[in-house]
This record gives sequence, C-alpha cells and structure tokens, in this order.
Amino acid sequence: MEVKITTCGHACFMLACDGYRTVLDPYAPGMIPGHPELHLEAEAVYCSHGHGDHSYTDAVKLVNSGREAPYTVQEFVTAHDDRDGTLRGMNTVRIFDFGGLRIAHLGDIGYFPNEELMEALKGIDCLMIPVGGFYTIGTQTAWQIIRAVSPRVAIPMHYRTDDKGLKNIGHIDDFVKLYPQVSYADNQFTLTPETEKQILVLNYKI
Repeated sequence: MEVKITTCGHACFMLACDGYRTVLDPYAPGMIPGHPELHLEAEAVYCSHGHGDHSYTDAVKLVNSGREAPYTVQEFVTAHDDRDGTLRGMNTVRIFDFGGLRIAHLGDIGYFPNEELMEALKGIDCLMIPVGGFYTIGTQTAWQIIRAVSPRVAIPMHYRTDDKGLKNIGHIDDFVKLYPQVSYADNQFTLTPETEKQILVLNYKI
C-alpha cells in the first residue's frame, strides 16, 4: 500500500492510490498570489469549506475511471475560527483511511481540536495542518497539535513564502524555526508503511 501526495499549493493536495486520484481544497484563479491557475483531473474532489481559496471545484475535471475509491472517509465539523464559527463559519476535517494508511486534512481549522477529534488523529500516518495563522491556527497551536497527535508525517500548509501566498498569514520560516529537524521535498512524496517519522515541507514546483 502506498499513497502519492502532491501539493498543488496553499491547502490544495492530490492523493493518488491505485490509479484513483482525489483533490482536496482547490483554490480559485487569482486567489493566492504567486500560484498558477489549477487545471487538475481526478476521480473525486473534497472541500473543507466554501471559501474561494478552498472550494473551486471548477479547477478539477472529474473523470470516471471505473475504479472505486480505495479509502473510507471520516468527517468532523469544526469551526473556522476560535469563536464557534461566528467569525468565519464552519470547516470540515477529513480523515482518509486507505486500509492501513490514514491521512488527515485539517482544512482551515481555527482552534485546538476537541477531545473527539484529537483521539481520532492520534498516531495518524500523515497530517496536513495549517500553520499560517490569521484565518487558521498559527505556528504555536500547530506545534501543540503535532506534539499531541504524534503523526508519522506532518505537512504544513496554508502559509506564505517569499514570493507566494496570502500576505496576511505567517511565513513558513516562522513554523520551521520552532523545530530544527525538518525534511524538504519537491512537490510530492510517496507515503508507505515504511515512511520515517518527519516534519515535511513540500515545495511549490507546480
């Protein structure tokens, strides 16, 4: 069992397993400075909430490959902010279980998760977690979650770099400097049962 995980920028990822592709949180054209328009093809697409930088499904051409989804999905409704959703609405966290490999995408979660969600995330194989703050949790809360959950691989998302990303969210360096042992890869990596435990920053080479 293996799952290829590709970053498409911001909080958008593609999961590919056994020829079945799933896109998470595609963004609309012009929404994220420095990022190109998305033109993706997949069997399925999921969005954590309705904001344009996470829900532009027109960027994804859905195809019927005749394959069944190689995973089950568990969903948790959370708030997009720390005020019970009164500021930015609600958000859906999803855990994809590939029958031995579990991958969680936290979307735009805005606060430290409740006990139910934290229990579901414990020991997860891959955790995609926002770190930029302002619209989501920031670096400190992200690190608290990572330490408590202890994922095999944690992938930061929803941050800016020197030339890409929303200007009012935190820089990836603000996250990385809190933890000295960080791995880097290009725009994709393959998760397997043998993947070593790591914090993994995927570059934007789209």
